[in-house]
Amino acid sequence: MTDLEARLRAVVRGDVGFDVTSRALTTMDASNYRRVPVGVVAPRDADDVAAVLAVCRERGVPVVARGGGTSIAGQATGTGVVLDFTRHMNRMLSLDPGTRTAVVQPGLVLDRLQDAAAPHGLRFGPDPSTHSRCTLGGMIGNNSCGSHSVAWGTTADSVRELDVVTARGERLRLGQDWAGAPDGLRALAEGELARLRTGFPDLPRRISGYALDALLPERGADVARSFCGSEGTLGVLTEAVVRLVEAPRARALAVLGYADESAAAEAAAGLLPFDPLTVEGMAADLVPSPEALPRGGAWLFVETGGESAGEARARAEAIVRAADVLDALVVTDPAGQRALWRIREDASGTATRMPDGTEAWPGWEDCAVPPARLGAYLRDFRALMAAHGLRGTPYGHFGDGCIHVRIDFDLLTETGVARFRRFSEELAELVVAHGGSLSGEHGDGQARAELLPRMYGPEMVGLFERVKGVWDPDDLLNPGMLVRPAPLDADLRFSVLPREPVDVAFGYPSDGGDFPAAVRRCVGVAKCRTTSVSGSGVMCPSFRATGAEEHSTRGRARLLHEMLAGEVVTDGWRSTEVRDALDLCLSCKGCRSDCPVGVDMATYKAEFLHHHYAGRRRPAAHHSMGRLPVWLRAVSRTRTAWLVNALSAVRPFAWAAKRLGGIAPEREIPRVATRTFSRWWERRRRQARSGDLVVLWPDTFTEHLSPAVGQAAVRVLEAAGLRVALPPTVRLAKPPVGDGRTVALDPLALLRGRGRVCCGLTYVSTGQLDRARAVMRRTLDLMEPVLETDAPVVVLEPSCAAALRTDVPELLHDDPRAARLAARVLTFAETLERHAPGWTPPRVGRPVAGQTHCHQHAVLGDAADRRLREAALLTGELSGGCCGLAGNFGFEKGHWEVSTACAEEQLLPSVRDAPDGTVVLADGFSCRTQLEQLAGVRGRHLAEVLAEALDGDRRRDGA
Repeated sequence: MTDLEARLRAVVRGDVGFDVTSRALTTMDASNYRRVPVGVVAPRDADDVAAVLAVCRERGVPVVARGGGTSIAGQATGTGVVLDFTRHMNRMLSLDPGTRTAVVQPGLVLDRLQDAAAPHGLRFGPDPSTHSRCTLGGMIGNNSCGSHSVAWGTTADSVRELDVVTARGERLRLGQDWAGAPDGLRALAEGELARLRTGFPDLPRRISGYALDALLPERGADVARSFCGSEGTLGVLTEAVVRLVEAPRARALAVLGYADESAAAEAAAGLLPFDPLTVEGMAADLVPSPEALPRGGAWLFVETGGESAGEARARAEAIVRAADVLDALVVTDPAGQRALWRIREDASGTATRMPDGTEAWPGWEDCAVPPARLGAYLRDFRALMAAHGLRGTPYGHFGDGCIHVRIDFDLLTETGVARFRRFSEELAELVVAHGGSLSGEHGDGQARAELLPRMYGPEMVGLFERVKGVWDPDDLLNPGMLVRPAPLDADLRFSVLPREPVDVAFGYPSDGGDFPAAVRRCVGVAKCRTTSVSGSGVMCPSFRATGAEEHSTRGRARLLHEMLAGEVVTDGWRSTEVRDALDLCLSCKGCRSDCPVGVDMATYKAEFLHHHYAGRRRPAAHHSMGRLPVWLRAVSRTRTAWLVNALSAVRPFAWAAKRLGGIAPEREIPRVATRTFSRWWERRRRQARSGDLVVLWPDTFTEHLSPAVGQAAVRVLEAAGLRVALPPTVRLAKPPVGDGRTVALDPLALLRGRGRVCCGLTYVSTGQLDRARAVMRRTLDLMEPVLETDAPVVVLEPSCAAALRTDVPELLHDDPRAARLAARVLTFAETLERHAPGWTPPRVGRPVAGQTHCHQHAVLGDAADRRLREAALLTGELSGGCCGLAGNFGFEKGHWEVSTACAEEQLLPSVRDAPDGTVVLADGFSCRTQLEQLAGVRGRHLAEVLAEALDGDRRRDGA
C-alpha cells in the first residue's frame, strides 16, 4: 500500500480504491483521451472531499472530480486521484414545489431528479441525451444543455447556489452579489470590466472558457453562474440548489422533413418566434430505418407544449404551416413521441459509426454558431471536411446553432493524428469566423482548450489563467484543462492498443475480424449505466442489480481495453480483474441491440473465457452446465431420467450434486423428462401432409427438459397446414431431409454414428469455444440435406435461435454453411407468418404477462410474435429486462443474489400484478424456470397456449 493510499484510508470514510480494477475503470471518459489515475475515492460527504484535497495538496497530487464519466472532451480523466461522486454523494436532499427548487448532491443522476419533480408538475430544464446516466455535478461542471435549451436555457440558467470546496480547503457557498467569491476574484473582475463586456460572443450556446461575464454587476455578479462550465478546475462541487421549471401538461412533436441538412438548418432559426420547446435536427444517414419519419433527407424535431393535447397539437400544426417542408408529421401520443425521440437520442452512439461501418470519433462534435448562420456554417464545415478527406454526420440542437458530429479521424497512425491536428486548427478558425464558440455543450477539456486563444485572443486567455490562480493557486484541480492545456493530440486512448492482430476465435465480421476494434466500439456514452430499463429494453441487468461500474457494459469494455493495453491490467487473457468483472455478465446480449454502437459483451466474454482457461482447470459449472447436452443425452440413452429425478429430490444427494457441479445451493435441479421430445415424435401417428416443409429444431431444452413445448409446436404448425420434419440424426450423403427416424442411404453414414444437432450455446456461454466449434461443425454436417432444400428451420428456444443466427456464423466464419443455416432460422411466430399467412390462430381472448426473452429482443426481434398474439386476442405487453437466470448464469454458485435481483426488476412484478386469468408467457426455458422457482408460477411457451386453444376448439366442435 502506498503512503498516499494509506493516508487517504485513514482520513476518508468513503471508498478508497488504488487497485487495478478501480484505476482501469476510470482511465477514460467518452472522449478520445486516456489518463491513468493513481487511485479513486468515492467520498461520502463534503468532509471526505476536504480530507482528500488536504492529503493530495500536501503531496502535490492532482484531483479530478468525475460524475457519470460521459464527458466528451477528456475533462473527466486525470493522472492523480479521481473523485467518484456516483457511489455515495448521489442523493436529492430536498425538493420545494413552492419555490421550485431542489437541493442535490453532485452524483445525482438527472433522471432521478426528473422523477422526483414530475409529480409536482416540475422538471429540471436542461436534458442532455445522456439524461438517464449523467449527473448534476457533471452537468454543472460542463454547463450542459440538452434538447430543450431553446426554452429553458443551459444548466447555468438553472443554478441558484453552489457549495464548493476549494483546493486549499476553503468551503464556499456561491451565489449572486459576489456571494462565496474567493479572495481576489472581485478585485480581478472589477479591474477587467471592459474586457468582460466586450470579449465574449453573444451566443445561446457559448460554453467555451470561463463564464466571467456572469460577474458583471449588470448581470448580478453571480459567482455560482460563473462557476458553471469550469470543468472541475476551480473548486469541487459538493451540493447545489437548482431551479426547476413548470413542465407543460401536454406536448406535441412535429417532425419536419427537408431535402437535406442545410435546408433544415436554414429553417431552424425561423421557427424560434413560435416559442418551441425544442428545435433538433438530424440527417438521414443517422437513421437506420426512416420508415417512422416523414419524407425527406433531413428532419427537424420541434416540440411544443400546452395545457391540453389539443393546444399542444395546435401549436405544432401552426409551426408545420409556417415551415417550408417536404413532408411533416405531428405526434401527440406519448409512446409515439418517445419512440421518435429515441431515434434522436441514440444519435450520440450511432454517429460513432459511418454508414459503411467505419469508425468515427468525437473531438469536434459540439461547436455552436449564431442560429441564423447555421446553414452557411454547415456548408463551410462540410467543405472543410471534404478538403481533408474526412467524413461526418452532423446533427444536434439546430435551434441553438449547436452541431454534434463524429468524424472518421484516423487516430491510430501518426499521419492520421497529424491530420486531426491540422483539421482542428482550421475548424477553430472557421467557427470563430462565423462568430461561434468552440464548444456549445460539452466543454473544452483537452479537445479544444489548446485552441481557445483563437476564439478569445491571448489577453482573455491570460485572464482565464489569472482567475484559475485565484481559485486554485497550486494548480491542483484538473490540471491541463481550460488553462495551460495539454496538447489536443496527446494522451489519445488508441495509442496504447496493439497494432498487430490479436489471435481470437470469433470472426467479428462487423469489425474486420479485429478484436481491438471490437473493444474500441465502446465510446463511453454509458447507456448501459441507466438505473431503470425502459420499454422492452434489456441492457445492462447486472449493472442495475449491483450499481457497480465494473458490472456495466462500459466498465467491462474499459477493462478489456486496459487488458489489451497492458499498462494497468498486466496479465492479459489471464487477468483475474477482467475475469471477475465478466463473471456477473449474464450474456443476455442486451448490449448487442440496446447499446447505440452495438457492443457485444456476451461474445467478448466467451472469447475471454476461452483464452483465460486455455490449458487450465475450469470451474465445475463449466463442466456441469457447459456440457449439459452431453449429460442429458447420456440420461436419455440410459433411460435413467426417473433415477436422476428421484435422487435430485433427496436433499443430501441434491446438495452433493450441486456442490460438485458448482451450482448455487439455493437452486432446485430441474426435472428431466422421462420421455424426450424425439421419442414422442417417433411414436406419434402422422398423417400425410402437403403443405410447406418446415424443419423443427429439437434443441436441448425442448428435447430433454420441456418436450411439451415441442409437442405443442408440432400440433400448431400442422394445424396451420405445414409439413413438419426433424433434422437428420445421421450424416447423409444426399437428401431427403430426415424426420428423426431416417435410415442412411449411404452405408458409410451408419459407421459415422448417430447424433443430434446442437447450436453449441452452452459451450459458447462458458467459453469452451473449441468444443463449440466441433459441435457446430457436426451439426452442419447433419444439416447439409436441409440446406439443399428451401425449408426453414424453426427454433422454439430463443437463446438457441439467437446462437444459430449469430454465434454459429461468427464462430465458424470460415464455413459458408454456417451463414446458410443462420439465414434459414425462424422463430415459431415468424414461421407461421411467412409460411402459413392465410392461417387464423385460435382466439384465446385473455390478457398476457411475462417477459420477452432477452436474446429474442437483442437478436431475433419480436414483431412477428406481437402480431401473432394480437391475432390470437392475447392482449397486453410483455415486460423488458432479463429474467436473471440466463441459461447457466443463474444456476452458477455465487450468482443467486444478482439473478433474483434481475427477476425482481420487471419479470416477477409483472406476474404478481397481473389480473386473474392472465396467461403468463415465457418462451425461454430459463424464463420459465425462474418463474417457477422464484414465484411458483408456470410460464408457458406461446406454442403451448395456442395448442391448448386449438384443443379447446376441437372439443367444442366435437360437442
